[in-house]
Amino acid sequence: MEDLNYNIKSGLFGVAIGDALGVPVEFRSRETILQKPVTDMIGYGTYNLPPGTFSDDSSMTFCLAEALTHDFDLNRIGGNFVKWYHENFWTARGEVFDIGIATREAINQISNGEQPEFAGNTDASSNGNGSLMRILPLLFYIKDLPISERYEITKKVSSITHGHIRSVISCFYYLEFSREILLGKDKFEIYQKLQTEIPGFLNSLSINPHEISLFDRLLKDDISELAEHKILSSGYVLHSLEASIWCLLTTENYKDAILKAVNLGEDTDTTAAITGGPAGLLYGFDSIPESCMEQLARKEDIEDLAERLAEKLGKK
Repeated sequence: MEDLNYNIKSGLFGVAIGDALGVPVEFRSRETILQKPVTDMIGYGTYNLPPGTFSDDSSMTFCLAEALTHDFDLNRIGGNFVKWYHENFWTARGEVFDIGIATREAINQISNGEQPEFAGNTDASSNGNGSLMRILPLLFYIKDLPISERYEITKKVSSITHGHIRSVISCFYYLEFSREILLGKDKFEIYQKLQTEIPGFLNSLSINPHEISLFDRLLKDDISELAEHKILSSGYVLHSLEASIWCLLTTENYKDAILKAVNLGEDTDTTAAITGGPAGLLYGFDSIPESCMEQLARKEDIEDLAERLAEKLGKK
């Protein structure tokens, strides 16, 4: 139970610190950030908000975690997203200041009575990183289930906002990587293991081979050997997944991983949030810089959420 609580705390704070570090420089180009790289928690910038303010990435992560403190229920998860968008539930400072187009459309669909599982757009053009950025808490619910169940549940939770297979595979790969971290595996060992396991599993589902081939840089190549200019950091789900794994594999501690993610530019908060979750799991809560923790909005609430989630899942 203590280990579970520690791991959940490591993951939730891992996401939130990465997110908050990236918020002030969101949308800035890599070239612009390079002139003055982010080295610690700063404030204001893009949204003119105080240091430690997390965005939709963390808010929706906490909405999912909050739902999982009860029995698993897609309606509750979708309902929490609606509460976030319309009632500022789990916002950092009482306001929603950032939301993706596909996520907003899906939340509006749920508000209008659509079942959450079918609210996310399934079009290939709707493959932003909006489900990947918030999926991490699901790991703690599915980690002991068979792979087929892990996949099916991940697919449903992604599809609340992003229903296309590309977003689903991205979330699935990310959670499988994070699960192996929980099992105590070396990050490079995990990377190689997934190159065997994931293609075999996806092929067994008769998924369009073209969609699987889009993941070749992760599933066939060694992404850690790529130069930075070949790693993209837009809001496209595949860019975000690749960037997060690249940042994990090319650094040796939590702080370096998330700062590397932020300094890639563009979708800085989300790239760093997606990197920060597994980095938190890999290096542990104690590796998160105290200077960042001190400034993070709602840290006591996040700690309480981690404890409640551990308590619920510890009884499962």
